[in-house]
Amino acid sequence: MKNRRDFLRNAFGLGAGLAAAPRLLVAQEHADGSMNMAHERHRAERGGKTVLVETPDVAQLPWRMVGGMKEFHLVAEPVKQELIPGKVVNLWGYNGSVPGPTIQVNQGDRVRIIVDNHLPEPTSMHWHGFEIPIEMDGAPGSSQDPIPPGGRFVYEFTLRQAGTFFYHSHLAMQEMMGMIGVFIMHPKEAYDPPVDKDFAIILQEFAILPNNPIPNSMNMEFNWLTFNGKAGPATTPLIVRLNDRVRLRFINLGMDHHPIHVHGHTVAITGTEGGRQPKATWGPKNTVLVGVAEAYDVEFVANNPGDWMVHCHLPHHMMNQMSSMVGPMTRGSDGMPAGLSMEEGMGMLRNGNATSEENGPSVGRGMGVGSTREQAMGNGPLSADQAVQSMPGMQHEGMKTAAPEVSKDANSVPGFPQDAFMEGPAMAMDKMVEKPETYGLRPGWSGFMQGMMTFLRVLPPEMYDKVTALRERQKATSEPRPGIEHQHQG
Repeated sequence: MKNRRDFLRNAFGLGAGLAAAPRLLVAQEHADGSMNMAHERHRAERGGKTVLVETPDVAQLPWRMVGGMKEFHLVAEPVKQELIPGKVVNLWGYNGSVPGPTIQVNQGDRVRIIVDNHLPEPTSMHWHGFEIPIEMDGAPGSSQDPIPPGGRFVYEFTLRQAGTFFYHSHLAMQEMMGMIGVFIMHPKEAYDPPVDKDFAIILQEFAILPNNPIPNSMNMEFNWLTFNGKAGPATTPLIVRLNDRVRLRFINLGMDHHPIHVHGHTVAITGTEGGRQPKATWGPKNTVLVGVAEAYDVEFVANNPGDWMVHCHLPHHMMNQMSSMVGPMTRGSDGMPAGLSMEEGMGMLRNGNATSEENGPSVGRGMGVGSTREQAMGNGPLSADQAVQSMPGMQHEGMKTAAPEVSKDANSVPGFPQDAFMEGPAMAMDKMVEKPETYGLRPGWSGFMQGMMTFLRVLPPEMYDKVTALRERQKATSEPRPGIEHQHQG
């Protein structure tokens, strides 16, 4: 795993290199049938052209033409993924990433999708919402036998629909380990009105307990919330030019609903996981409730310049680690913590050390059950010096926003300090998540971007061109993403 210094040095080789530039879905068929995307570079004009959907932080899945069919290859496999700098977890995904790579096709295409299973147990692939023959549906035990470890299943079907769809394992616990990907069916004729920028974001949640990099797929107290496999502030911002027409596609496959709020703009819901909605149903919104197994498309004209947050509005989803702490919080509190014995309250461990198996993962700080705190801890602002001492991995250099002081009577105010990993200046890590898309953001921005959050950056032409140039430079010199490993054997 890359350490944090390595991450900082390679920051401009991360993230945006996987965000595809808008392009036409036009294949250049080669005689050798080699894998390609071969999409012509294109900035959409409002003249009926379809643009490629961007999935920030997630790659596009290449394909090749074989016998008149577009052939794709997916590998179900274990994945090591870095949610934020220094937080590498063990997930299950496709082709080395969570979510899996994005598939884009045209309405009417016939496709072949080869699925290899490199997991230690059987799996099956469901094409969510597809109107296809039952033997291709991917429901194990009813439409097909599950794919055994080391096995392969070939799916073939013709796509008659258009809209925002997705693929996922049809084994429940595998879904909770991360196994989902975007599947876009572009219409034969571009939607009216056409858009300049089109983005897809998959919403996921994981219960990852202290001292354990493996999600607890049975737990419903989630503490890591992600957009496209990244938690804020590591999510890559959405970059648009002022007055672009924008489409955002939100896909949810988890255990929670997510009310996604778009700052600074009024949007209209133009589609769901069932396809395009009639214009008569469109109406003004700024928050869209994306339920489990649902997808929503929203569209708007980005006519309000600025760096606007896009985030789930459930308060606990606007932070990470809100159910289980890892290490001390940023401020001490008085008294013995509830639910612990006198010895533990005095910091006396009875079995092993603080990270030993005897004191392994548990959930939160219940009243006597699952309470793992060995020292009094709390959360509140730090001074700059205290922040550096307590959290040496954080990047505080160059921050211009001074950490506010706590009032003298803070401990006498009910509700302070909050018992969670909260947002604030002490949590800033601007340099650690630096990439072209963050260029020009206000110093200290990352301290307030924990959880299921990203930016919609509506940029005037000069700044848009500057960020675009940085992205192109990064793409030309990009390296493999640090913190991402997989076992794909080709």
